[in-house]
Amino acid sequence: MPETIQQTWGLIAGLAAGTFAIRLGGYLLGARIPADGPWGRAMQALPGCLIAALLAVILAQAGPADWVAGALCLGVALITRNLPLTMLAGVGAVWLLRPLL
Repeated sequence: MPETIQQTWGLIAGLAAGTFAIRLGGYLLGARIPADGPWGRAMQALPGCLIAALLAVILAQAGPADWVAGALCLGVALITRNLPLTMLAGVGAVWLLRPLL
């Protein structure tokens, strides 16, 4: 039994050290990336690219209700440029359309 407890605490300590190393590495790497030029532009565009990639994967596996909700979100986003309203429209559309389609 004590061996199992030692293994458990060893695992927890190893995972904590790994998490800390990843976070520290990201901080140190991020501090070295220039804020202007091509790298700066890439870092500014990264959040939108990540969201587009996630949505592409979701829509590739989705049904018609999700496609209609995605189109509705795109329309709301282009017209209002309001992220909370776009998210609300998308969630509401999926909630209403999934039982119907």
